Amino acid sequence: MTTGQTLKSLISAGVLAVSCTMSAQAADIGGVKVEDTATVAGKTLVLNGGGMRQIFVVKVYAAALYLAEKKTSAADVQALTTPKRVALHIQREINSDEFGQLFITSMNKNSSKEEKAKVINQTVKFGEMFSNLPPVKKGDIVTLDWVPGSGTVSTLNGKQIGETLPDIAFYNAVLRIWIGENPVQSDVKRGLLGEK
Repeated sequence: MTTGQTLKSLISAGVLAVSCTMSAQAADIGGVKVEDTATVAGKTLVLNGGGMRQIFVVKVYAAALYLAEKKTSAADVQALTTPKRVALHIQREINSDEFGQLFITSMNKNSSKEEKAKVINQTVKFGEMFSNLPPVKKGDIVTLDWVPGSGTVSTLNGKQIGETLPDIAFYNAVLRIWIGENPVQSDVKRGLLGEK
């Protein structure tokens, strides 16, 4: 192989490596680019899956689920005690009362009487936290993280909102909004669990 051919091969390999790296940095959820990894509590999490929440034809948010390792069942996701993240990439303005109420309604639909009773205080604080926010707008990002040894940490555009809520049972109640028996949207559940 001549020097020119070797150089051409190296350049081709380099271009291929760069294009593979670039495509590995973002995934597409209904036209919204989301990162393939996230860092929670110092741990790198991988994108488990995602889905676009829509009401009729209106896009509300792109949801992305990040875990320490990929899981395909809701039970396995909830059983993990390692860090977790749900990231919501907002696609339309939502007033704070509506946002909080959507969460609480979906949590109640996916929790038994006993499960609700166990986390009622944290659920009330969670609802209040969102009802005290200004309206979320297109482009905003809400994250809901499980941080072992600490609890549920919620952020809006990287800034913590409300207090840390300590019980993993509460975080799992939040997860069931999207991956419970009565998810907000069945194709979002399938997407978050890595199904096509």
